Amino acid sequence: MAKKRSRNQNPEPFLPEEEHDSKSKSSKKHSKAPKLHQQHNKLIASDMSSKILKEALIQQKEIQDEADTQRPGAAGFAFLKENTDAVQLDEEEIDHFSGFSETQSQYGGNEEEIDEDDEKLLEAFLSKDARPQRTLADLIVDKIKEKDAQVSSEKQLLPKMDDSIIELYKGVGKLLNKYTTGKIPKAFKHIPSLQFWEEVLYLTEPEKWSPNAMFQATRIFSSNFGVKKAERFYKLVLLPRIRDDISKNKKLHFALYQALKKSLYKPAAFNKGILFPLCESRTCNLREAVIIGSILQKVSIPPLHSSVALLKLAEMEYCGTTSYFIKLLVEKKYALPYRVLDALVEHFMAFLNDERIMPVIWHQSLLAFVQRYKNELVKEDKLNLNALVERQWHRLVTPEICRELKNSRNRGEKEDDLMSISSSAYVINKTIEEDRFDIPEVPMEEY
Repeated sequence: MAKKRSRNQNPEPFLPEEEHDSKSKSSKKHSKAPKLHQQHNKLIASDMSSKILKEALIQQKEIQDEADTQRPGAAGFAFLKENTDAVQLDEEEIDHFSGFSETQSQYGGNEEEIDEDDEKLLEAFLSKDARPQRTLADLIVDKIKEKDAQVSSEKQLLPKMDDSIIELYKGVGKLLNKYTTGKIPKAFKHIPSLQFWEEVLYLTEPEKWSPNAMFQATRIFSSNFGVKKAERFYKLVLLPRIRDDISKNKKLHFALYQALKKSLYKPAAFNKGILFPLCESRTCNLREAVIIGSILQKVSIPPLHSSVALLKLAEMEYCGTTSYFIKLLVEKKYALPYRVLDALVEHFMAFLNDERIMPVIWHQSLLAFVQRYKNELVKEDKLNLNALVERQWHRLVTPEICRELKNSRNRGEKEDDLMSISSSAYVINKTIEEDRFDIPEVPMEEY
């Protein structure tokens, strides 16, 4: 219940009428409820001012961080050294991650089964003397050897880095090794702005990160790196970790699957850092292709990047699972340039005299290509493909390929038959005109 106003103990002296009116108007203006800082007779409360100052410092620091991206590496390390303690101790400058549920599908919703017979057949196309996948650690060791073959120390690798920075990122690496949910140090976010980011990342030992930490790292780097740096991170850190997890567990951890999905934030970097190295290694098995390919199925990819990917896959040395990625990209049904279509025809025609038994996925990829782009092929290409399927025959798929090639027009031809069908359809679909004054009688049912 509102309190009664106290009576004025010091009444105003007598004023003229005009002055009294102006006085009453001003008193009405100030009759509103006073604000919080007015109630305490202060301009701004001390706790509020500290928050404002703290927010201003944070914004100033962010501006300085952006400016540091233009600095050389040594200046970036010096700035980071000045803020080492703040980065370590300030818990308000740390992201929070709620983690993934352990009950979620390891395939990310992809339940496609692996055909063991087809997997054995694909092994005939795998390289037997392929070199192991290169990682970030291999790259750093090569750099050390290039600098000094006799002594390999971190000091020679990073001569401009302070000891406190080295210890800081080693500590960050230990946290990432056990990371599941919660907080990630902001020092980790400074890595994209550093010139020697590869060496700093090496200090955190990425091969020992937890799956959730790998997802967080992919999320940060895919957003802050350019295409070239993101490509190197995908190729040297993310791809080896994914292949190693699939090899050990016969499936992919859900957090790593989400990291792979997040890497498509930059499709050019995904193609150059994951898809192309995977196929060029000629050691990609069917299980890896199915899991990684499910990302291509679920995520929308710009047509330009899909065209480049198909062109590159068609020109590189063939591996059995390459057909699987070609099939997935073809089934997206993008309008491809003629150069890409011609390259795909040459890719398939390269197996005209191949005596090996082609896997089912090869026939399926050819069928998907013919179904989608049969009207964009020249007559000569169709004759060559007919000769190809006569030598590379599959009892279920090949008849469908022949039927698609036969019932199609050639590139550049006019659709005369289609025009006649459309004209007849126009007559059939013509709107029926009725005279509302001449409606035939409708007999009624007698009950």
